[in-house]
Amino acid sequence: MIVYPLWHVGHQNEAGADGSTVHVDDGGVHIDERDGDDVKLLGIYSTRERAEERLRAAGEFPGFRDEPACFVLEPHVPDAYDWPEGFVRVPPGE
Repeated sequence: MIVYPLWHVGHQNEAGADGSTVHVDDGGVHIDERDGDDVKLLGIYSTRERAEERLRAAGEFPGFRDEPACFVLEPHVPDAYDWPEGFVRVPPGE
């Protein structure tokens, strides 16, 4: 089984070279919560079609329509063992 979490990122970052807001970069939608980006889970859907339907509907509303390229829809396997080796925090500036 695969499910489809749908996220939206409201950007407030200053990640651009000139301090401008970065919405999308080479890796897809830019996300930096430490720099003010607001990540919202819109829902988890049983099919890609239902998730895309929700994306289209949300795109009509304030906030979402202001950043239409900032939705993230990636398939996910429930009960998958994510982050199997943990993670490391990197202090700012390193």
